[in-house]
Amino acid sequence: MRQSIFRYATPALATGCLIMIVLIATNRELPGVITSIFQTANLQSFKILFISIILEAFPFILLGVLFSSLLQVFVTDEMIRKFTPRNRIAGVLFGGLLGIVFPLCECGMIPVIRRLIRKGMPSYIGIVYLLAGPIVNPIVYTSTFTAFRTTPQMAYSRMALAFVIAIIVGLLFAKFLKSSPLRGDHHQLQTNNAAHNTLHTPFQMISGQTKETPTGKIRGRASATLGHASDEFFEMGKYLIFGAFLTAVIQTAIDRSTLVHFADQPMFSYIFMMIFAFILSICSTSDAFIAASFSGIFQQGPLLAFLVFGPMIDFKNTLMLLSTFRIKIVLILIALTAILTFAGALLMEVLL
Repeated sequence: MRQSIFRYATPALATGCLIMIVLIATNRELPGVITSIFQTANLQSFKILFISIILEAFPFILLGVLFSSLLQVFVTDEMIRKFTPRNRIAGVLFGGLLGIVFPLCECGMIPVIRRLIRKGMPSYIGIVYLLAGPIVNPIVYTSTFTAFRTTPQMAYSRMALAFVIAIIVGLLFAKFLKSSPLRGDHHQLQTNNAAHNTLHTPFQMISGQTKETPTGKIRGRASATLGHASDEFFEMGKYLIFGAFLTAVIQTAIDRSTLVHFADQPMFSYIFMMIFAFILSICSTSDAFIAASFSGIFQQGPLLAFLVFGPMIDFKNTLMLLSTFRIKIVLILIALTAILTFAGALLMEVLL
């Protein structure tokens, strides 16, 4: 059923995007009944939000698929296994700190994680990197510290809480996950890794097992890199466009004045800000400025929940997660992240 939805939704969405681009280029409104449904101001906001989400996320997806393709062509399975800690605790800590070296946005994380797991990295390390990487990195720390200059503890708290949540989730997956989390593969992780070793042999031939000249090797690797990048970019891009479309619709329909009513309810304000972060789907490099704009309405705890949960789990990357991981794994990941974020934000507000 899911495949059928995306099979027919993608062409329909592409047609809608084409119409939207024409309307933006000509600066004209939708005619007839559609115009009566959407007010001009809302329609203009929708167009701005949709385009801004796409423009914000596409460079990071492009960076992610290029990095993923370079891993596929130039990094062997043996290299991944060599640098990956075998101890579970050390591996989880390694995944939590990997974002410092490779600071990717959540938009570009998923293709990289999928490639690393298929290359032989234990899946729980990839999941830890998926959760911590978009937050525990120098770029996001700098943007958060800049947005909350008067309350710098928000930046420290965000890094610490995100790291702790990712570590706890990673330890749970390391303990209980026995099979590959990737879609279409229900075998044991060892069988999965062995199968992918066999699938990667053409690239091992490119890397030196053939009698190609050095120029031929370079061309072969460049061609393979661009081929993988192109395939993954279009595969991930359709989910991003679909998620950006729905996200822009939801953002346009929400009245900002209603936020004050939710802020008056202490416990529910945490849940609301987590749902709000899920819906907004803002990149982790810029969401701190959005959160700072609500400082006069919400307490630090709900704002912290917004800053932590959004980069880990949002609407557009949930669609991409469903395209990569099994549905059960995605649901468990969302539930664990939501519960830990809620509890951690409550605790951090008390400590702050």
